[in-house]
Amino acid sequence: MQFLSSLTLMTSPWMTSQTAALICLLATLVAYFSSKFLHRHYHYWWLSPIISTPASLMVLVVIFSVPLPTYFVYNHYLSALLAPATIAFALPIYRERKLISRYPLTISIGVITGLLVGLLSSWLIEQFIYLPPELSNSLLVRSVSTPFAIEATTAFGGAPDLTATLVLITGVLGMLLCGPVFKLAKIKSPLAKGAALGGAAHGVGAAKAAEIGQEEGVVASLTMIFTGIAMVIGAPLFAYVLV
Repeated sequence: MQFLSSLTLMTSPWMTSQTAALICLLATLVAYFSSKFLHRHYHYWWLSPIISTPASLMVLVVIFSVPLPTYFVYNHYLSALLAPATIAFALPIYRERKLISRYPLTISIGVITGLLVGLLSSWLIEQFIYLPPELSNSLLVRSVSTPFAIEATTAFGGAPDLTATLVLITGVLGMLLCGPVFKLAKIKSPLAKGAALGGAAHGVGAAKAAEIGQEEGVVASLTMIFTGIAMVIGAPLFAYVLV
């Protein structure tokens, strides 16, 4: 109740923007760790932090009429953590180097397929449906993890903020549809499931793969990382061909 009372004060004329921005930062952290705790214990898809955290924050922003510049005064530091997160991807590559050497073909096929299908499917959508240039260019990198997508989208002429939103939507759809797709395609191999989720649904897919099994989660994480690296390296060439 005390926390909600503080949020109510955000619309008061005497409430400084710095205080409101600090409350927004605390609300973001509370929403994230609360959803993470609940999802770990109850495993409902809608409790996943990538779904419930943005949803709850959007409700707060709308109810209390929080200007977006105020919300991002301190929260932009959380977005800045994406840069060191990209470097941290080197750790699982080193840790799972034996698995990489054991299944190089599976991981390579997952990376190539995920990269090409993501690019071509987005390009085909643009051919059949008119989209504003900024939206269509941002759509091309939707199938790789957010840090890599934001880095690569500049080569396509996309907007980083819009790209991040499309990446989120793609990941959530991949998480929700993977079960029916695996059943319909009769995919039973743990390696195939992991490679598919990592290559098509990036971080959300890797988290879903980890719920299915340990091997699926490891392969999904590696596929996600290598797909993101390939996207960043190949972005200028892909942009030249597709844009």
